[in-house]
Order: sequence, then structure tokens, then C-alpha cells
Amino acid sequence: MPTPNRPNPHIQSTKPQVRRRTLLLGAAAAPWMLPDARAQAPVDGFPTRPLRLIVGFTAGSIGDLFVRALVQQLGPQLGQPIVVENKPGASQVIGAELAARAAPDGYTLYLGTQGGLVLNAVVRKKLSYDPTADFTPITMMFVTPMYLYVNPSVPAKSTAELIALAKAKPGKLTFASIGAVTASHVLGEMFKSEAGVDMLHVPFKGGPEATNALISGQIDIYFNGNNSMSQVKQGKARVIASAGLKRSEERPDLPTIAEAGVPGVDLLPWFGLFAPAGMPRPLVDRLNREVVALLKSQPMRERASQIGVEIVTGTPEALMNQIKTETPLMAKVMQKAGVTPE
Repeated sequence: MPTPNRPNPHIQSTKPQVRRRTLLLGAAAAPWMLPDARAQAPVDGFPTRPLRLIVGFTAGSIGDLFVRALVQQLGPQLGQPIVVENKPGASQVIGAELAARAAPDGYTLYLGTQGGLVLNAVVRKKLSYDPTADFTPITMMFVTPMYLYVNPSVPAKSTAELIALAKAKPGKLTFASIGAVTASHVLGEMFKSEAGVDMLHVPFKGGPEATNALISGQIDIYFNGNNSMSQVKQGKARVIASAGLKRSEERPDLPTIAEAGVPGVDLLPWFGLFAPAGMPRPLVDRLNREVVALLKSQPMRERASQIGVEIVTGTPEALMNQIKTETPLMAKVMQKAGVTPE
């Protein structure tokens, strides 16, 4: 399994030693140039009207919860409200298309993700947008550790027991995702490949729908972030492992899947702030400065901890390099997991 994790001085975490394989903290990609500000319209006085932030997930998902907390502070700081527009569907393609086609005037922002800008590029032969050519990166914002959840009716309290159960019932266990080629789907396929088991993939429109399916018993397994922990506390779900090479800082008590002898199940989804391609460099610099300062503030660190994500900030160039370097590496991971291009 490729190990594309190298330190990059341009990306900074508010927590020490955030080192995961799929967060490329060292991107050795070709130089990428932001738009020449001299060729762009003046940006003095920006903004003069409300902004919108497009999110390719349903309301209540981790990304949605995080950006709503962010815009509550960023809007007043910019002097204009920021409206969050949820555009779920087609594994984030709908939201990405909408953002890519918007004017690069700073009034449309986009929550770009590893799933939408890397995984989609790997497995979709005909993608209606170019992850590197159609967007202006602003900053990385956060990463979200992933966990292995099961319905309480599943008679497995460890990864080893779950693997044994899956092998005893080939094709019978089901695992949820928030759509094809999302982190929850890819982790499920990784688990199948590395553990040598057969499970049925059941996609849902969004995180809340997948979580409801888990707690109602419609599905057996769900790889998700920290936002399903509330169901665990209520006894409606059980969490048995974390999906990373190292134990999560939020749940150090949980063993990793790798500790059960399945080291290849490792994915750390990232989320970044983008705009349509061609946004003037002065706007990019201002938004990077404003957003990074907010992400490092105490209120946002506290909110991130509540949601269960780890804040990671950086330069626009580092975020673009993240996409360029991670894409071919994830192509190898997906090929090994048996996820073929559509």
C-alpha cells in the first residue's frame, strides 16, 4: 500500500504531529501558479454583498457542521453574511459542478474534499470538472479521523471478530456509505480487500441517512467520522476501531484496524476551502489570511473538538499540491481495493 505522507512546512496543524498517510504533508508536485492579480478586476471594498459557500453534502454532515460554525464568525469579520448552500448528490459532483461554473469574483466559495477532488478524479472516466484547473485553492481547513461502527445486533466487538463473522457469512454483511467513491465507500472496499472478506455496499444520499440506517439495523457496518459517536453513547451503535495507522487523538482508547493485522485500511479525509478558477490573488490572500486566523482561534478549535475533527491550515499552493500528488497515489490504493473506474 503506498505511503504518501511527507512533512510539508506550508501546512500547519493546530495539534502536534498530525501524521496520516493520506494527508500529504509533503507534496512534490510541479509548481502551480495562482492567477496574475494584475490581469484581474480591482478588489477594493470587497465584499459589498452576501457570499455563498457551496457544500456537496446534506445538512448535518461533518463538513456542513464545521463550515456553518466558521461562517458565523467569518461573515461578521468580512462585513457580509455568508449563506451555506447544501448541494448533495452524485458523490459531490453536483456541488463541485456548481462551484466550478460560478464567477471567480470571491462571492462563491466551495468546500472541496478529498472525495470530490481526488477520489472522483481517480474513478470517474468522465468527470464534468477538472479538480486542478477549475478551482482556486484558498486553504486546507481540517481532516477527520474515521472509525469503524457496527449496529449493536452485530455479534462482533473487535475487528478480528468482525472479520471472522464476515468470512463465516460471505456477502451477507452490509456496509453503508454516503455515496459511491466517498471515504466511507473506499474504506469499506479497502477493508474487504485487505481482510479478504465479501460485504455488500449500500450507498445513501448523506451522512445522516447512513447513520439512521446503521442505528435502525438496515445496514451492519459504517465507516464514518466522529459524528456517529453520539449514537454510540446512546447505545444505538458500537464503535470497534479507528481507520488510521495511529490511534486517533480524539479516541486513543480505540485500537486501529491495523492493530488487528489489517494495516492497509487507512484513510484520512481532508476538507479545504476553494473558489472558482481565476479568482484574483489579492482575494485569495485575504481569504486565506482571514480564514486561517479564525481556524487557529480558540472558539474554532473548541468547535472542531466537539465535532471530532482536527484543524489543519496551509497555503493555497500546498492545497493544490495536495491534490496533484495524492491523485496518482490514491489511484494505486483504489486499484488494489478493487474500485474500478466508472
